[in-house]
Amino acid sequence: MPIKILMPALSPTMETGNLTKWNVKVGDAVKSGMVLAEIETDKATMEVEAVDEGVVAKLVVAEGSADVPVNAVIAILAEEGEDVAAAAAAADGAAPVVAKAEAPKSEEKAEAPKAEAPKQEAPKAEAAKAGEGERIFASPLARRVAKDKGLDLKSVKGSGPKGRIILRDVEGAEAAPKAAAPQAATPAAAPAPKPAGASDEMTLKLFDPESYELIPHDGMRKTIARRLTESKQTVPHFYVTVDVELDALLALRKDINDAAPTADGKPAYKVSVNDMVIKAYALALKAVPDAHVSWTDGGMLKHKHADVGVAVSIPGGLITPIVRKADEKSLSTISNEVKDLAKRAKDRKLKPEEYQGGTTSVSNLGMFGVKDFAAVINPPHATILAVGAGEQRAVVKGGQLAVATVMSVTLSTDHRAVDGALGAELLKAFKGFIEKPMSMLV
Repeated sequence: MPIKILMPALSPTMETGNLTKWNVKVGDAVKSGMVLAEIETDKATMEVEAVDEGVVAKLVVAEGSADVPVNAVIAILAEEGEDVAAAAAAADGAAPVVAKAEAPKSEEKAEAPKAEAPKQEAPKAEAAKAGEGERIFASPLARRVAKDKGLDLKSVKGSGPKGRIILRDVEGAEAAPKAAAPQAATPAAAPAPKPAGASDEMTLKLFDPESYELIPHDGMRKTIARRLTESKQTVPHFYVTVDVELDALLALRKDINDAAPTADGKPAYKVSVNDMVIKAYALALKAVPDAHVSWTDGGMLKHKHADVGVAVSIPGGLITPIVRKADEKSLSTISNEVKDLAKRAKDRKLKPEEYQGGTTSVSNLGMFGVKDFAAVINPPHATILAVGAGEQRAVVKGGQLAVATVMSVTLSTDHRAVDGALGAELLKAFKGFIEKPMSMLV
């Protein structure tokens, strides 16, 4: 019987992907674990490994295809001993069913599992089991968010592969009760696409069609726009700025790098100012635990480890790979980890768990000469630290004018979770670690 290879869901929120490369061709023997293709999401490029064994009978989706829906059939394998041509012919007959099942995905996502005609009843069976108190099929992220919001997963309809509950289902479920409240009804009922569409139409009318080129948004830019709009509309931002002197930190950084062991003529590490900022910020969060939180309607999440996301600019947008437990890692470890994450981010080779989650973020525009700025919070984080350029400025020390290397940093906080005084206390702790950097090493 032909084996169908489906477009996998590589992250909890993935709806479509681009099939950028096939690593096999028709007639190739496939073994379990073999890399079949490369799939590009809005954040990364992932490898798809074979689960079953067989012979490639047909590549249903061509290399280079964009916006292929999750759970769509992308290839057909013939089982051992099965006629390859017969398996391919069977695939031709099944292809229209896949197209029909996936076409309405944007409006009725729960219909996606129908891509496998012989198993169309599986999602219904799973839904029934859930209703009877048995196992509920849901992603770990969806379970966590549902728990934080006090939602019962039994009442949530899954739109993932085979009826699996994913993040967007939980978010949709929590939007319903909010709409019932009179005061919340107005913002909840204002769908973003309608104003955007009207605005686009009005904007285009202002320009001569010959005077511009319309470049469609890719998945990454759409995701960034959606999340930042959500952040500014739902998170009440509060900003605190402080200047910190860097001279002692720069001297210590030089000593650390000069002492780095070498291998094949290359230093084992090269610590940057940003690496030291990440460490200082992580330690400051541990020193002021009340500021190391995330807001939920059901209660405050108080984090035990400082998992710091680092904003990395990549073609078409940015991504925030995460340094896990940065408060516990050495500067050399943070330095090497950030370099590796940044490189793989630019190559779009990060795994979802390497850029999803985290407890806070750092955004550094100092290398572009930016003196100071305020960053937008990345939910569910309650804080983000914006780092400006270190520059020589006139300062007063002991009543005398002097010159020091000074850097401005701005902390954006979710005012529901971190009040102004608490944010100031966090920046005071951060300033202490930066201006007395030896304290980061003990």
